[in-house]
Amino acid sequence: MNLKERLKKRDYEGLWQEYCGFLDLDIQDYMKIQNRLMSEQIGIWSNSPLGRSILGNKNPKSIEAFRNQVPLTTYGNYADILLFKKSEMLPEPPVIWLQTTWEGGIHPIKLAPYTKSMLENFKNNIISCMILCTAAEKGKFSFSESDKVLYGFAPLPYITGLIPPALKDIIGFEFLPPTREAEKLSFSQRNKLGFQMGLAKGIDFFFSMGSVAYYISKSFSASGSEPSSEKRDFELKFSPGMLFRILRAKRRSRKEKRAILPKDIFKLKAFVCAGTDNACYKDELQELWGIRPMEIFAGTEPGIIGVESWNKNGMYFFPDTCFYEFIPEGEMNRSAEDKAYQPKTLLMDQVIPGEKYELVISVFKGGAFMRYRVGDLYQCVGLSSREDETKIPRFRFLDRVPDVIDIGGFTRITENSIQNVVELSGLPILDWFAAKEFTENNKPFFHMYVEVQPEALTSNAISSEILREHLKVYFKYVDSDYNDLKRLLGIEPLEISIVRCGTFAEYQRLVGRKPRRINPPVAEISDFLRVQETF
Repeated sequence: MNLKERLKKRDYEGLWQEYCGFLDLDIQDYMKIQNRLMSEQIGIWSNSPLGRSILGNKNPKSIEAFRNQVPLTTYGNYADILLFKKSEMLPEPPVIWLQTTWEGGIHPIKLAPYTKSMLENFKNNIISCMILCTAAEKGKFSFSESDKVLYGFAPLPYITGLIPPALKDIIGFEFLPPTREAEKLSFSQRNKLGFQMGLAKGIDFFFSMGSVAYYISKSFSASGSEPSSEKRDFELKFSPGMLFRILRAKRRSRKEKRAILPKDIFKLKAFVCAGTDNACYKDELQELWGIRPMEIFAGTEPGIIGVESWNKNGMYFFPDTCFYEFIPEGEMNRSAEDKAYQPKTLLMDQVIPGEKYELVISVFKGGAFMRYRVGDLYQCVGLSSREDETKIPRFRFLDRVPDVIDIGGFTRITENSIQNVVELSGLPILDWFAAKEFTENNKPFFHMYVEVQPEALTSNAISSEILREHLKVYFKYVDSDYNDLKRLLGIEPLEISIVRCGTFAEYQRLVGRKPRRINPPVAEISDFLRVQETF
């Protein structure tokens, strides 16, 4: 029986065991699955031309030997093969190639191949996510083929574009707007039409990045719930029930002297968020929609790897998607200072609650990436959960690794990309460092601390505002993702602080080095600013 038939027969227990049974594993059984699949993947990968290009003369026969002999990898290790889609060199033939940003302004894109088995695993993980996001408790969930989905994720060739066809194949959800029509529309048009259709038909699920969901939701409240008068290829017809909800929402909002909120009209079964900075938006999104977003984690290279339970208190990693290694924070920082250093890694049964880790993945089922540094930072929040009745670790996504500034899931700002912008601008900037910081309302922004030439300050030829206006033009020019922040979300993330002339030199004299260029520790920024005040 397929999923639709099993849902009609109310085989809820069987579906739960098949797709969410991994939550019942203890750590020993979890690691058995990890080790079995990793051993299979090592054999497949090591015999491929891609594997041999990285292994050289090494021939590890065990997982322990593989971890000892094979260095950690980054996309640069695969670029010559993957960017040219050299399928004949891969462990297994790809069915589809997905795309994401590599490094804004320097390396525009990364491509990642997906095998048939990887796509099947992706579909299984999607079903797991659907079950868990609608669950009120263990074993109890609710969704059907007639459900309507407001979809705020990016289309193909991005990984989130795999979700609509996967779900339509499995269960037949109706996406608002339909995916084929959505692909022809701009971001704003797609979201506007999705809400219009939702007003006519109702919305059961909302899938989106946290930052995008916040923008869409605030825009809905600001504009009210009136449908557009623009002509469409179809006629929007409101059911009596939806008309009643709209009228009731208007009365309530007038009485409480506030804008209409999405929760006044829609009653979601589930709200799913992915991407970075979700923690900055969850509380407000819960207030807007009346339901707390559930977080999943997916990446172009690894696929869907993590999902929260019904208690929304940390993500569990699927045991059959990737082999997981974890670089402790101290090892990560040491490797950032010394590029030749190979940081030590821990496995899932070695992580410690409260500790922060950079994630390393080896993709199962014929995947290309092995011991691959994804660039994401997690914190282990527990090794078990009494509320979830689980005995495996769970994690909280923190951010990208410190050498990348990611704002709302849209940017990949690095030292190279900033230096490129500074040089292109021709501005009298002598030195700089940049950090991701947060407003009083816990919204992320990109803060540059710059020292400019003394004559520019004395002649009043430069100011923080002038620098900001000039630099943001170049950031938009070299980084299309940065441009999307303003174009799609109305966010201008850049803030500039001009420091006193000589501060960088004085800090180096006192400390022995300059501040780290990207995301220096908060204590380091504080020390730098104190130096500025004292000399």
